[in-house]
Amino acid sequence: MKTQYFEDTDTLYIEFRALDVAETRDLDENTTLDLDADGSLLAITVEHASTRTDVRRLTVEGIAA
Repeated sequence: MKTQYFEDTDTLYIEFRALDVAETRDLDENTTLDLDADGSLLAITVEHASTRTDVRRLTVEGIAA
């Protein structure tokens, strides 16, 4: 999993798996979901992230062994 914040565009990108994106769906006008060919979630993009999330603080819990 990879998380990136782009301050210049105020965009948060959360990638769960680095596979080819088959489809991008709009969750709402500022959030998109990237899906693989089977419909599994690959990534989430959040626009206007600083007003919709707490981008200054990232906590990761439950990392699998």
